[in-house]
Amino acid sequence: MNIRDLKYLVAVADHCHFGNAAEACFVSQPALSMQIKKLEDTLGIQLIERTNKSVFLTEIGKLVTQHARDIICRVEIMRDIARQAKDPYSGELRLGVIPTLAPYLLPHIIPGLTRIFPNLKIYLHEEQTDHLITKLKHGKIDAALFGLPLIDEDFIALPLFEEELVLATPFNHALSKRQSIRHSDLKNKTLLLLEDGHCLRDQALSLCHIVNASADKSFQATSLETLRHMVASNAGITLMPKLACRANDGICYLPFASPKPTRILGMIWRPSTAKTILLENMVGQIRKLMIKQKMVKIINTPIICRKTNTHKKSD
Repeated sequence: MNIRDLKYLVAVADHCHFGNAAEACFVSQPALSMQIKKLEDTLGIQLIERTNKSVFLTEIGKLVTQHARDIICRVEIMRDIARQAKDPYSGELRLGVIPTLAPYLLPHIIPGLTRIFPNLKIYLHEEQTDHLITKLKHGKIDAALFGLPLIDEDFIALPLFEEELVLATPFNHALSKRQSIRHSDLKNKTLLLLEDGHCLRDQALSLCHIVNASADKSFQATSLETLRHMVASNAGITLMPKLACRANDGICYLPFASPKPTRILGMIWRPSTAKTILLENMVGQIRKLMIKQKMVKIINTPIICRKTNTHKKSD
């Protein structure tokens, strides 16, 4: 039994297909199948059930795979410790970002981070929160940028900034001439929202509940850009993060009167990671880079959050 065989097992568990698992591991399907069979022979148990149409883990196979993931993650941590001991600001960083943040934040920070950390290669993963958390747990990414706080997750989290949410309306909408929007202005209004899995949908629904507004049930967008085009085409109104607002796009972006709806963005990582020095430094650098944009409120508190269950999870 070796680390390579455990990686093959995890790949089969992830893909439920020998061919796809072999491709992900950069080996031939016969080679991967042979090593999985050798692993089963070594352990004396059946890990995978094979049929003509499907491949899936046995019950004991699921348990063994969980331990295999943990072993692989710990081995990677050992390697990271060795690399970080030589130079904590070099090597690779796999960074996850939620879709409602990635296209609007990354252009502001990636050029600066590349300049500040010239020996660091940053690989970006854009996915919704649940997928990023799974990848973070399994060691497939090193850290992630998304909404705080988390719920029942044993991660270290540092806040970066607070971002205001504004109301986006077509130019000819009845609210478009307002200087600011009161919560009462949305009473009985219908808002276009993102599909399930996005934090902005949850936040918009919370606001709708407070102001007696409702979500448009006939349409759910997959991205903020889709929402933008829908609003510009006079299909409705929505909430938009301030970083995502653009000039001359056919939309009126109206600030709310106090209390303003906002979201807090931050970075999270595993407490066991060897990249803590790098990540803490990177949080500070991102804050400095975003101060120049003057579109968000920087949060400089050094509070480290863990396992909080006082708020609903964001994405």
